[in-house]
Amino acid sequence: MTAEGIDAIRLALMYTLLLSAPILGAGLLVGLLVSLIQAVTQIQEQTLSFVPKIVAMLLVSIVLFSWLMAKLADFAVEMFTAF
Repeated sequence: MTAEGIDAIRLALMYTLLLSAPILGAGLLVGLLVSLIQAVTQIQEQTLSFVPKIVAMLLVSIVLFSWLMAKLADFAVEMFTAF
């Protein structure tokens, strides 16, 4: 594998981490809050944690959609011009 190929893979992984971090972070925070509420109230319904996480992740995706697409476009331009 050449150095250019390794750089392209490294860049793709960095953009993947950058684009997925806010969405996954929102799911993590909401999941933590729901788990805390379940522990305090002793409600052990397994499906209760999924709906708030999905809604939060969807809302973060909608709010950050323009930023995500701008970063994705930057990645595409960088891939076509650098390599």
